[in-house]
Amino acid sequence: MPGSARPSPAEPPGEPARLTLTTGQEARRARVLGAALELASAGGYDAVQMRDVATRARVALGTIYRYFRSKDELLAAALVEWARSVEREVSAIPPAGATVADRVVDVLRRASQAMERDPNLTAALVAAISSPDPGVATWQVELKTVLLQLLGAPLDGLSTADRGGIARVLSWVWFGALLGWVNGSARAGMVGDELEAAARLLLR
Repeated sequence: MPGSARPSPAEPPGEPARLTLTTGQEARRARVLGAALELASAGGYDAVQMRDVATRARVALGTIYRYFRSKDELLAAALVEWARSVEREVSAIPPAGATVADRVVDVLRRASQAMERDPNLTAALVAAISSPDPGVATWQVELKTVLLQLLGAPLDGLSTADRGGIARVLSWVWFGALLGWVNGSARAGMVGDELEAAARLLLR
């Protein structure tokens, strides 16, 4: 069909790096992601229903499934977009600190505080990104890429292998701490504390 988004035949539909979208399709996709984020922020994971997303985004329900095969894939993609916006916001201010560890802690605390400000949204997105849905896997990789970009400036001077290894470890610590927080087994602010402890152990 002319004008429809077509991934390469060798790739599954929905791959973020493979879709070629027109300007109008990009705009509709952005509205869909924005609507999902708004609904999740207002009511958490259960509040995100595909029909409600379609209504809020002013698109047909079928349009959503053209870009995302499931609710979890939609929310996982929304998490990556949100993480990118947090990365841009945090990276706009140079990391503070006398040591690499200090600078990493500064960046991670500012990023985790941005997530803690919206607990409903964070809980919904963490639930989605941890889903076994095969469509989520690509976005898990994308999220790690965003974290590596976030840590690029504070880890400047370290080897590529070290930066990648540190980012991977911190991503697991971050995910585990977020799970504890959204499940109610950890207090607000503990995410930053756990990240700081891990960063200082890795970089001492």
